[in-house]
Amino acid sequence: MSGFGDVYQPGVVGDGYPAGDGWVVAAHGELDQDTLEPLEEALISAAGRHSLVVLDAGAITFGDSSFLNLLLRLHHLTGLRIAAPGEQLRRLFAVTGADTVLSLHASVEDALAAA
Repeated sequence: MSGFGDVYQPGVVGDGYPAGDGWVVAAHGELDQDTLEPLEEALISAAGRHSLVVLDAGAITFGDSSFLNLLLRLHHLTGLRIAAPGEQLRRLFAVTGADTVLSLHASVEDALAAA
């Protein structure tokens, strides 16, 4: 028998795709120290190839301090823009002051169009 802890959790990184002069990485679900590695790999890889990386955060339901740390490190590597952060992420960014450092946008389209 399978207990609650055995429930399969799909990866947290969706498709990455080119958009304009940049690259969009879509992520979903809960991002913490136990689930963050695939997203970290996708974002760092994109940052190595593109001067603009957009994280589509619309389907991220939770992010912890390790997720925030990744975004702040990436911010120094490339033009990182965060698209469509939900309420929990907006609260995390506001409480930590990261909203004054990170480039936050209502949608992927807005993030790509931002100067």
